[in-house]
Amino acid sequence: MKISYNWLKQFINVDWSAEKIGELLTDLGLEVEGIEPYQSVKGGLQGIVVGEVLTCVQHDNADRLKVTTVNIGENKPLQIVCGAPNVAVGQKVPVATIGTTLYTAEGEAWTIKKGKIRGEESHGMICAEDELGLGKSHDGIMVLDNSLQVGTLVADVFKVENDQVFEIGLTPNRADAMSHFGTARDLKAGLVQKEINVELITPSVSSFHVDSRTLKIDVEVEDKTLAPRYCGVTISGLKVAESPSWLQNRLKAIGLMPKNNVVDITNYVLHELGQPLHAFDASKITGNKVVVKTLPTGTKFTTLDGVDRELHEEDLMICNAENPMCIAGVFGGIDSGVTESTTSIFLESAYFNPVSVRKTAKRHAMNTDASFRFERGIDPNITEYALKRAALLIQEVAGGKITSDIIDLYPKKIEDFQVRLSFENASKMIGEEIPKEIIKRILTSLDIKINNVTETGLGLTIPAYRNDVSREADVIEEILRVYGYNNINTTEKLNASISNMSKFEDYKLQNVIGNQLAAQGFFEIMSNSLTTPNYIKLSNNLNEDHNVAMLNPLSNDLSVMRQSLLFSGLEAVEHNINRRRYDLKLFEFGKTYHNYNGNREEFKHLSIFVTGNKNTERWNSTTTPSDFFFLKGTVTAVLNRLGISNFKSSPIQNDAFSEGVSLSLGKTKLVEFGLIHKKALKHFGITQDVLFADFDWDNVLSMAKHNNIKFKDIPKYPEVRRDFALLLDETITFEQIDSIAMKTEKQLLKDVDLFDVYQGKNLPKGKKSYAVSFILQDEHNTLTDKQIDKIMSKLQSNFEKELGAELR
Repeated sequence: MKISYNWLKQFINVDWSAEKIGELLTDLGLEVEGIEPYQSVKGGLQGIVVGEVLTCVQHDNADRLKVTTVNIGENKPLQIVCGAPNVAVGQKVPVATIGTTLYTAEGEAWTIKKGKIRGEESHGMICAEDELGLGKSHDGIMVLDNSLQVGTLVADVFKVENDQVFEIGLTPNRADAMSHFGTARDLKAGLVQKEINVELITPSVSSFHVDSRTLKIDVEVEDKTLAPRYCGVTISGLKVAESPSWLQNRLKAIGLMPKNNVVDITNYVLHELGQPLHAFDASKITGNKVVVKTLPTGTKFTTLDGVDRELHEEDLMICNAENPMCIAGVFGGIDSGVTESTTSIFLESAYFNPVSVRKTAKRHAMNTDASFRFERGIDPNITEYALKRAALLIQEVAGGKITSDIIDLYPKKIEDFQVRLSFENASKMIGEEIPKEIIKRILTSLDIKINNVTETGLGLTIPAYRNDVSREADVIEEILRVYGYNNINTTEKLNASISNMSKFEDYKLQNVIGNQLAAQGFFEIMSNSLTTPNYIKLSNNLNEDHNVAMLNPLSNDLSVMRQSLLFSGLEAVEHNINRRRYDLKLFEFGKTYHNYNGNREEFKHLSIFVTGNKNTERWNSTTTPSDFFFLKGTVTAVLNRLGISNFKSSPIQNDAFSEGVSLSLGKTKLVEFGLIHKKALKHFGITQDVLFADFDWDNVLSMAKHNNIKFKDIPKYPEVRRDFALLLDETITFEQIDSIAMKTEKQLLKDVDLFDVYQGKNLPKGKKSYAVSFILQDEHNTLTDKQIDKIMSKLQSNFEKELGAELR
């Protein structure tokens, strides 16, 4: 949500800096994520002065150029070459001096420099209005009022507005603050807490009156549950045109593009007071009647964006006597909106059921400023006031007369909330006793009425616009946010109790592995459990029938729970690569969600993603690409850290991988890892290889609990290494060598390792050479040469018999 500081100061007179106001708003719970400067004219017309054309003669070398001298109030006039057809002696004109920065319509900057044009020197530029950002015309230079003083800053002439715009990350519960007035209301409470008493200025509507009753529009609300309050009035004899600059500046500052004076006022009041409004062309309201009702499912309706939509039977519609005109609280129709030919309007201000608007907006995938507010719950008691405010502003900028009484259908008033506050409960929840007088002052500053006061608490009436404050706990939260979380003292003493918990608790082992991976240069990610159903098509191992679908999805791309951590992780990889972060090592602990014949189940996983180089490029080291064996080492290290060993590997049975391995312990699958298939990478626009490991964390935990870590003394006697260079058939694997060796010598053989592989020249066809090392050690005695030779001889014999190996 964008809030203009200049606009905010129309409601509350405060001279603090924008940064200081931003800090206070953040402390109040309206988190200011950033403050951006705004200028009504980009560049602020800096360097542009009023000049007077003293001479104007034809350029000797160009038919369309003139050479002028212009007085800008300095000792010597400037010579400027100008190509405008309307430049003439005696004119007062805007002059961009040397060094001035101007901006194109697209916002690109360019600087005025001294130069020669067809042989004549030019020391500035006489500007057209589009070159200054003051209009769209480029037919000629801009001619100013002749009474202006030479040398006057053009910024002073056109009153360039400078503003600061707050970007507020509004939480969904704070519907009351979704406007400049609502933000000012909170700001006042914060200032009062700092003992700065300021008045909240409310725009007056006392001048509102009915000029005549010549255009009456009847209103009928068929479903008062969906539309608890509906107001309307007609305005006739208005002229639809471009909005005045003050109105355009207010809207542009918060990122809205002006359309016309009538529509702009409805947008202005929406962002000023938080009340959405809609203006209908009165001439298009058939039968001079507005009917608020639902229509049968399948009814066709074309919205303002030109899209044909099929309505649902629960969509509330604003209709005339024959046809629908607007989706209530969401979007207008293409046939009833205000156009340049509109001369009379029916202005609507209403309170619609938040749940109904939310469902309709989500159903049609439309998110508008109006639906954003309606679906969170606006103030039901501001409806008529906002209508009057908008009507007066429309009269101010578009003329016209009020030609009907205000229609206000409000059969059942939405009541304020009654809450009892206990001082004792407040102190317990806050952790500190706040003086009662301060509590009462805070509540009063928040428009919360104190009905009665006792020694133990307060009886309160909460205004209906605070629909998020309906319980005692909510009131206490309000007190605390205004009092200030930072003002609550932290205790000097910390109490903790010792729990007798298993070392195999999920969170403990998760921290152990998380720390291990982080120490290896991995970064932890946390992705959304909601995802798009389209990812199902990328793997045959996922089943659309197993999707857990959202009843009320935020969007089509967030409509199901994920069945795999693969795709949410690839989203993170894509995001980083698109920002030139090519070397990535990521991990995530998360859950997958599945629907098996109506039974919903969830499973915990650990996912690891590796792509690019293992290490960052440095002057004193070379980069090494991440490969399958790097990922295998990482996976093995995770299992070993949890005391899991003796697992078996097998080829992977998962089409998400182009090649990979599955590790299991008995019949329990622990992890699958390998190279992600190009098909999945292509979907995300990833062109480099990505390695992925998917741990079934639930199975890993169950195996870890059965594998106690054992310790033993460090051997006192030295180990011995011997090597074999074995000539083998190319089908033989190192796993076979390792298995035979360990069976041959179970006591003294501690480790077998492969340190070189060779195939090619000087070897028989179909053969390869393995260089294998063997580590021997006796934990109780020093090994003798005789013992070592006997073991190596036995190993050689077994390799020859079982593998057909030859020593090289």
